[in-house]
Amino acid sequence: MRLSLIVNGMEHELDVRPTARLIDVLRLDLGLTGVKEGCSEGECGACTVIVDDKAVNSCLVLAGQMRGKKVLTVEGLADDDGLDTLQRMFIEHGAVQCGFCTPGMLMSAKALLLADPHPSEEAIRLALAGNLCRCTGYATIVAAVRAASEQPAEAAPPPPATGRDGKAV
Repeated sequence: MRLSLIVNGMEHELDVRPTARLIDVLRLDLGLTGVKEGCSEGECGACTVIVDDKAVNSCLVLAGQMRGKKVLTVEGLADDDGLDTLQRMFIEHGAVQCGFCTPGMLMSAKALLLADPHPSEEAIRLALAGNLCRCTGYATIVAAVRAASEQPAEAAPPPPATGRDGKAV
């Protein structure tokens, strides 16, 4: 089946199996390996991406459900000017240990900050509840998200102009 979607600001048109999951299309077809596959059951959050500003477990979503949607992966957080504020705060607060859960944590936190730029600690913990980490104990991750929420708002750069093949025009 033919699928058209926007990933990290670039339009893509792909032929995918009707049973293909979003995680498979992102990792295998688009090479976006920052999206991690942990449990394949929506329990660990390692595969979290943002779809139309909402955190989604990409292992639970069929790719066909993404027709016309905007998908943001961890690869889309940084831009030509450098890391996203949230990524910088994760580094500064030591919120990255082994790194396997980090992309999903970043995406869940980013979706929260898109919806609520200044969340409470309770809201941060609730937003991260679907993401499992075996290394940090969550305190540094919560601190990093809180610090990011206290930074001045970043001006969103305009998305790059791209053609149907996903290449810059």
